[in-house]
Amino acid sequence: MPRTMLTLALASAALFAAMASATVAQDTVGLITKTETNPFFVKMREGAEAKAKELGLNLITAAGKFDGDNDAQVAAIENLISAGAKGFAIVPSDSKAIVPTIQKAKDAGLMVIVLDTPLDPMDAATATFATDNRKAGRLIGEWAKGTLGDAAKDASIVFLDLATNQPTVDYLRDQGFMEGFGIDVKDPNKYGDEDDPRICTHEISQGDQEKGRTAMENALQKCPNVNVVYTINEPAAAGAWEALKAVGKDDGSVLIVSVDGGCPGVKNVEAGVIGATSQQYPLLMASMALEAIAKGELPTIDPAMGFFDTGAQLVTDKPVAGVDSIDVAKGLELCWG
Repeated sequence: MPRTMLTLALASAALFAAMASATVAQDTVGLITKTETNPFFVKMREGAEAKAKELGLNLITAAGKFDGDNDAQVAAIENLISAGAKGFAIVPSDSKAIVPTIQKAKDAGLMVIVLDTPLDPMDAATATFATDNRKAGRLIGEWAKGTLGDAAKDASIVFLDLATNQPTVDYLRDQGFMEGFGIDVKDPNKYGDEDDPRICTHEISQGDQEKGRTAMENALQKCPNVNVVYTINEPAAAGAWEALKAVGKDDGSVLIVSVDGGCPGVKNVEAGVIGATSQQYPLLMASMALEAIAKGELPTIDPAMGFFDTGAQLVTDKPVAGVDSIDVAKGLELCWG
């Protein structure tokens, strides 16, 4: 082959490779969750996989080894940048620590949609699709207060929170519950500074059933007269109930409330393990995020809220007047996991 033709052929091949690479890059999107095993994130991944298949996207998924594993999420974002991804959705383990890496991704041209757990500050993401977690907490707080009636003024409350670094989802749900229950919230963006005598203790569960049980066992040493348990999620609630059952407090004397709305959690409401839970919709979050990234377009977001609200509904078979709720049968129709 003459040198001129060979040079032209090589140049054409290089151009084709570059175009193919660009096509792959445009089709690549990511989903990064806190862990692989939590049913909430499993359902989120399923929603993302279904939407990616529908839209013909190449989906790369990643997760931390544990709730709070910021380093793994940083590495996952770096990999997506290197892969030339168009964008990704992420449930941040550390709402503050991940922000510089999020900014690096945005600077590289990636759309970043945060799911469930807003960044701190929230506007560090391209957009946020989430449950109104403060509202979700407020619903279970109002329900618990209404259920106790006059006894609410003398309650002994245990909080099974998420993590010591208090990511946004952690303090939003916790503080929402306090607002609903009628507790004076001090700093609305953190917990632990309250002076209400009804708060017996805050313990860390990491949103895990076994760690929730351990946290409740520790709480019982401090709060033998506990009659209300707030939990960050339903696995923690299940662990709390196991600890209460072990000491004979599974007799209805302790109200457990939670947030998530997964099928196992709603079944625990049906069984009387959990009194009420606020249901949220992770499949919707993930599928909407991938569609927005693929199209490069965001849904209309209420500027007053600053995020797209994917909804929350209280699930209980023991409704309280003035607190909107759906029953367990409806909750099971809408549940996930």
